[in-house]
Amino acid sequence: MTVLPVTHERHRVESTHVDLPLRPWWRRRHQLALLAADSAAAGLAALFVLRAGGHWPAVAALPPAWAAVLHAHGGYARGPLGSGTEVYRRVLRGALVLPALAAVLGWGLGRDPDLMYEMILAAPVAAGLSLGVRYALRRRLRGHWARGRGRTTAVLVGPSAGVAELLAALLRDRLPGAPPGSVLQGMDIAGVCLTDPVNAAEVDRYDVQVLGGVDEVPGAIRMFGEATAVVVLPSAEIDAPLLRRLAWSTAAAGGDFLIAPAFGDVAASRLEVRPVGGVPLIHVRAPRMSRLSRLPKELADRLVAAVLLLLLSPLMCGVALAVRLGSKGPALFRQVRVGLHGKQFTMLKFRTMRPDAEARRAELAHANHNSDGLLFKVRDDPRVTRIGATLRRYSLDELPQLFNVLSGRMSLIGPRPPLPEEVAGYTHEVRRRLLVKPGLTGLWQVSGRSDLPWEEAVRLDLAYVDNWSLRLDAEILLRTGPAVVRGTGAY
Repeated sequence: MTVLPVTHERHRVESTHVDLPLRPWWRRRHQLALLAADSAAAGLAALFVLRAGGHWPAVAALPPAWAAVLHAHGGYARGPLGSGTEVYRRVLRGALVLPALAAVLGWGLGRDPDLMYEMILAAPVAAGLSLGVRYALRRRLRGHWARGRGRTTAVLVGPSAGVAELLAALLRDRLPGAPPGSVLQGMDIAGVCLTDPVNAAEVDRYDVQVLGGVDEVPGAIRMFGEATAVVVLPSAEIDAPLLRRLAWSTAAAGGDFLIAPAFGDVAASRLEVRPVGGVPLIHVRAPRMSRLSRLPKELADRLVAAVLLLLLSPLMCGVALAVRLGSKGPALFRQVRVGLHGKQFTMLKFRTMRPDAEARRAELAHANHNSDGLLFKVRDDPRVTRIGATLRRYSLDELPQLFNVLSGRMSLIGPRPPLPEEVAGYTHEVRRRLLVKPGLTGLWQVSGRSDLPWEEAVRLDLAYVDNWSLRLDAEILLRTGPAVVRGTGAY
């Protein structure tokens, strides 16, 4: 039994290899399952499409050819196994290459144009089956991660301030009840190695062990085994020669070497490596702000809003009646909000407060939960009516905003619509929230709503503005239902 001490003036960590996996078995098993599934998918596609033309040699050759094409395009690379969309794009690229390869071979060797046409039909079938298998296997893999199986052990390296920010980003979306250092995408942060270990107190609040300085990284890799990933945050103290040595040490131990971007909250889809003069540079694509790129979202917003208004009209009539019977005042609450590019509009909601709510706001200033920012939120607000508390709990008071979406003033998904006095206090950076339409739901709403501090709410809204895509909108919609049911931060 080998014991490798890693020392530091604040901590002493002793560990053994007894209970740690020496080999990332789940990766090999996952890769073998993908290979077998892709071969079976290609075999089925060949039987259904190529057999009709009597091309039995092609039927036998398609499974290994499909697997070889996917391997050439990184379809079995271990990096993107559990997250991101790159694994799907690699399958689609392989589906484009396979018919071209078959056309060259079929026409060049056999002068058989029918083979080319049938391969063009077989490739989409094989790709569709392979995509379905990857989706199913990834769900299974994430289930293993949720149960604590097959997770990667990670060591973070960098300055204490930067590592603290990186820890905050990595641990932000961890599951409730997850152990300290557990990241949603199958990673457990075992410890950190700091360029300034004397400032280790900055990372203490994340309950992650400080393993020492940068010199302790090779020992930490050996201690935690082959499945260890080293995540480095570049800084002035970590220059190119040191990065190279860290990469060598990680590779020698069979681990993954990852470099974190200098700034967070950038979607992976906006990053690509662009070689210039033999130097690999990371290109960060500009946010998608043009009206043309957002036209599908505009059309979908209005169509969905119209359908929802028709379907929910009986519920909305019932809510309006309950509001009128519950307290004096109108059923609808109208308030001026700020929308796209700073243009003001009248937002509609079901009234959840008493008619004198604005007059009593000053006397509740001391109870403002968001005193760290511009929002005004009070837990157990005495101005909220009994029916209003229920409406807020399940976000039913937001339903009239569908009329704002139908008129084009709001979107189904976007930042929270701010008040004019809030916008007046915005910094230049925060004003980027106004580059898109406000929404009924968004990253802020599905991530805790009023429980979030002002700084975190702004970060989420800016991340949405910069990284917007239809896929991100779909993810937020899927998270909206559970967030409404939980009612976290709804008051």
